Amino acid sequence: MTQNFSEQPALTHLDEQGQAQMVDVSAKVQTVRQAVAEGKVRMSRATFEAIAAGNTPKGDVLGTARLAGIMAAKQTANLIPLCHPLPIQKVEVQIFPAPELPGYRIEATVKIKAETGVEMEALTAVSVAALTLYDMAKALEKSICIEEIRLISKTGGKSGDYSG
Repeated sequence: MTQNFSEQPALTHLDEQGQAQMVDVSAKVQTVRQAVAEGKVRMSRATFEAIAAGNTPKGDVLGTARLAGIMAAKQTANLIPLCHPLPIQKVEVQIFPAPELPGYRIEATVKIKAETGVEMEALTAVSVAALTLYDMAKALEKSICIEEIRLISKTGGKSGDYSG
């Protein structure tokens, strides 16, 4: 997808002096918005099989990573400086085995009815779930690789829907 930056809107997180600012969303209409993000965690076949079998030193790797992702989505405004604190209505984190990597694919869906979107919350959920998976499995392998964290789709809001 090629973007023409001359047609892009002004950067809303900068004031007239170029200083960072939180965007004023008070005049926006509340709409239902949803974002889906994904990421991959690549590892050795042996580590993948140990996690799948539940044979790891720290216990339930996937359950702990899933819970960490949900908790992280709710803390996004505390982690990303200009994000708005949002009344999130749904966070779902799913972790799928991906034997072709080998490793796991993490997908997060965040839904809200508010004046601003939840892309950052979905991306944060995936990121922290992936980091937690790494932390839970690092005793088995230090070379685990977190890859390709990205927004898959978003719906709602003034800028419309996105699917990438």
